[in-house]
Amino acid sequence: MAAAAGTAGQEKQLAPTLLSFFIYNPKLGPREGEEEKKILFYHPNEVEKNEKIRNVGLCEAIVQFTRTFSPTKPAKSLHTQKNRQFFHEPEENFWMVMVVRNPIIEKHKDGKPVYEYQEEELLDKVYSSVLQQCYSMYKLFNGTFLKAMEDGGVKVLKERLEKFFHRYLQTLHLQSCDLLDVFCGISFFPLDKMTYLKIQSFINRMEESLNIVKYTAFLYNDQLIWSGLEQDDMRILYKYLTTSLFPRHMEPELAGRDSPIRAEMPGNLQHYGRFLTGPLNLNDPETKCRFPKIFVNTDDTYEELHLIVYKAMSAAVCFMIDASIPPTLEFCRKLDSIVGPQLTVLASDICEQYNINKRISGAEKEPQFKFIYFNHMNLAEKSTIHMRKTPSVSLASVHPDLMKILGDINSDFSRVDEDEEIIVKAMSDYWVVGKKSDQRELYVILNQKNVNLIEVNEEVKKLCATQFNNIFFLD
Repeated sequence: MAAAAGTAGQEKQLAPTLLSFFIYNPKLGPREGEEEKKILFYHPNEVEKNEKIRNVGLCEAIVQFTRTFSPTKPAKSLHTQKNRQFFHEPEENFWMVMVVRNPIIEKHKDGKPVYEYQEEELLDKVYSSVLQQCYSMYKLFNGTFLKAMEDGGVKVLKERLEKFFHRYLQTLHLQSCDLLDVFCGISFFPLDKMTYLKIQSFINRMEESLNIVKYTAFLYNDQLIWSGLEQDDMRILYKYLTTSLFPRHMEPELAGRDSPIRAEMPGNLQHYGRFLTGPLNLNDPETKCRFPKIFVNTDDTYEELHLIVYKAMSAAVCFMIDASIPPTLEFCRKLDSIVGPQLTVLASDICEQYNINKRISGAEKEPQFKFIYFNHMNLAEKSTIHMRKTPSVSLASVHPDLMKILGDINSDFSRVDEDEEIIVKAMSDYWVVGKKSDQRELYVILNQKNVNLIEVNEEVKKLCATQFNNIFFLD
């Protein structure tokens, strides 16, 4: 959207930002004068008490009002000129609300700034998914809201919400949220059978020698290879590992290879293993063996586990043990001495095998198209559109307008159960193709001059044949 030549230089685009985020339960302050009791968490905290009460009351009214039209599915979002509000009821009577300011175009007229709110830019499905993930991430580390109430009533719940969301909300990069947030998928590492079997046997050996381990997950290069967890639990744990824990521990690993961390190990078994969660220095008898707790299978069995994340070179393994067993320094040393050397060897095996496979398949040229693929059955996700420029933000390498078209196509797909294909002619030389087949979705962006519909279709068929030759897309 170019402005008139004279003012083009002064036009500024302001990204969407988080205005407020709050959690309330209408049952906690049912009487007049007790409204404040409903509010369990409110960000930003500096907001005046009456304004908090007013905003929560407004959301309650909207939810009640929409219930009259659709009792089972109350409001999901509310669109206004300046912002958009998203509602989510993860547990009965517990409501989470996120208010996002619409993107703004700032222009200068007679030397004064004029703001134009872009009301249609935000995609409901993207930000509703972000709100749902806020809850899933809270639940991974704290269990349900109800559990906190059982543990110590409203006071404990408020403390846990404050402690968790105070930090978590700072990590929401609303300006770069897109279709990947809707999928919240898992990127899998491509492996040959032999290496996969090696990993499988490594996991079996570890679970046997460290007999208190209940579940294991194995990752390489931030991609998942093996997981013993339920899919929904792994999905949110994967998001935590790849967007929060691993980026915090990025270090020049190559430098470390010439100077082994453990040169003093007996038998000259040099290894590069280290704990990403837990003890920093195993040689210090005073060191604390504290591990983060996570909650899985919260729907039925409610398991509380310690999360031990151990890494060597590019391979990371997560061991989850029953939270009722406190890990001792002795256990950590044992784990380090057993897992460290084997994981180091395994990491270099995977690296070697991966490079061989890459050479055989030929260096991939930069294709003329970019794509996102997602499989609802195993949550597998693959994107050539996103470049992880910074640890926390996954940036798309295409124009935001194109990302929005992808989101719109995805919304269309979710309204129907049948397989379908949508082809859109976008900006000047771009075509966007969405294919939905069985439980799989594929989105392709082609940048080609002067092509017609038939040629676009042929190109997409070629892509499916080269990238997804073992996946059957119905035509």
